[in-house]
Amino acid sequence: MRPSPETSEPRDFDLPGVAPSRQKRSRETTLALLRAGADMLRTRSLAELSIEALCTEVGATVGAFYSRFESKEAYFNALMALAARDGEQRLSEIRRPSSDKALDTLCKIIVSGIIAWMRSHEGVLRAALQHDDTRPDTWSPFKALATATTLRATPLLLPAMGEGRKAAKTRAIAFGFQVVLGTLVNALLNDPGPLSLSSKEMETRLANCLLLLLQAETGHPTPR
Repeated sequence: MRPSPETSEPRDFDLPGVAPSRQKRSRETTLALLRAGADMLRTRSLAELSIEALCTEVGATVGAFYSRFESKEAYFNALMALAARDGEQRLSEIRRPSSDKALDTLCKIIVSGIIAWMRSHEGVLRAALQHDDTRPDTWSPFKALATATTLRATPLLLPAMGEGRKAAKTRAIAFGFQVVLGTLVNALLNDPGPLSLSSKEMETRLANCLLLLLQAETGHPTPR
């Protein structure tokens, strides 16, 4: 399993509102603050995230925090930037495994990848959704990433859907991803049940859901 920016060191800290760190110890403190915040957001909202508690968690001073981040907002922007970068990296690594992969296998691979990314950044993504009420632009990078995911997956899925009716099948793929991502966002933000984001069954059922939507467009459901 590939590491995420929440648990591995970013290649650099050219992040919005983050002061560059030349010394290794300073970079380590910056990374520790980012890791701790991402972890703390799994169980609390952004409003509940105390800078004092965050600094205590990593053994840093509040002054050390503000010498690295212009503000709490800048700190959160850095967390979102890291999550978006990880999503972009995962997206760039999506490849069609082989020419003979069946549609159901591709659906499983793609849906599992999306869920793995959301689990890796669960707290940050939830906070971004909640924060969207006061900052409509906050969620924009992730909306763009969702669009990019659909565009990236479309040429992988189309060949497995057979020839002809390309426009209709492309539209079906886009709607399929709207269903998948909408379900995951609802689970992340509201956790209404019966399945949570952490559930393995969520992966299976969403992959099957995407498969059925695409098969409905092909007119030739695969026997199961």
